Amino acid sequence: MSGDEPKPPTEAELAEMDRDQLVKLGTKLDGVEVVKAPTPWPVPGTRAEKRAERIVALWFTISGLAGLAFVVLVAWPHWFEYRAPGTAGSQKYELYTPLLGVTLGIAILGLGIAVILYTKKFIPAEVAVQERGDGPSKEVDKATIVAQLADSGSKSTIARRSLIKRTAGIGAGALGLATVALPLAGFIKDPWKDTENKDSLWHTGWQPAFPGEVVYMRRNLGKPAEGNGKPDDISLVKASDLDAGAMETVFPFRESERHDEAALSAAMVRSDNPVMLIRLRPSDAAKVVKRSGQEDYNFGDYYAYTKICSHVGCPTSLYEQRTNRILCPCHQSQFDALHYAKPIFGPATRPLAQLPITVDAEGYLIARHDFIEAVGPAFWERKS
Repeated sequence: MSGDEPKPPTEAELAEMDRDQLVKLGTKLDGVEVVKAPTPWPVPGTRAEKRAERIVALWFTISGLAGLAFVVLVAWPHWFEYRAPGTAGSQKYELYTPLLGVTLGIAILGLGIAVILYTKKFIPAEVAVQERGDGPSKEVDKATIVAQLADSGSKSTIARRSLIKRTAGIGAGALGLATVALPLAGFIKDPWKDTENKDSLWHTGWQPAFPGEVVYMRRNLGKPAEGNGKPDDISLVKASDLDAGAMETVFPFRESERHDEAALSAAMVRSDNPVMLIRLRPSDAAKVVKRSGQEDYNFGDYYAYTKICSHVGCPTSLYEQRTNRILCPCHQSQFDALHYAKPIFGPATRPLAQLPITVDAEGYLIARHDFIEAVGPAFWERKS
């Protein structure tokens, strides 16, 4: 710094200074020269100024409404329950994910546009030149910077623009609420509520609706969702259908749902319903190690495991016949089908849940009851 550097005031002098004096002192001590600082609205209260203020407030309001709409969509997804394509309500279901993206996007966009407009319309376009200095800040610099920040806020005229402040609070608050609601949405569902219901985290669509109900194994014919809702498209699996070493993905079917197209389609798309039905070769079946307490869950050479990976819930879609390994393509977890689907490679730490199966009098494969443990990844209330 040059030898013309102004002498810092004493603490007593500093305490007696008002904000304007502190601002001038701060710029002088920092070696700053304000070239120009034009006021955006020299005459306050003009129609143009009020119009600009309303435009900024409008964008803050749009951001707030969109953010609140996003929170509502996340908190109440049951308004958009699954409906088979082509049936009543299917279009509303298909709009759910796009609506989430649109509302969150508008909330962010509206807030950004409002901030940019406010900066362009109301923040003075100050031009200043500052000498470069070295070393830490002095106590007087720390005191004057607070005054300079307060002065900048004052010059932005935000203090007297209550409409913009209120709408900015709504917009920023709603967007903040949306960002909090998104990660917390997964904790809204109580796993202990109605635990015996097939829609709880503890059960799947394989749970009988009443004692004695038969739940068959149904194959996917490879048709679109609307095709899976036709009674004529129901194909049940018999014990004689699979060759030794074969695998097929099956889904639950109830006779009570035969003429209910919505229920038939829903059973094919429910996330915890897919089951991997494997028929081991006789030589491999002799090597099977069964899980304690589940020794009778298979039917002969047939074994049924959930297709939902115990790591993060991806579909374990691959079965390697030669090694009898079940593979998850997402994170490369591998499970040994000869050792109660125990994980032998990858990040998964728990075996795949096994579905107890048998055959009825006509030779159709059926589930004896639901899984005895929750399928998929772990959650807090789970003990294993």
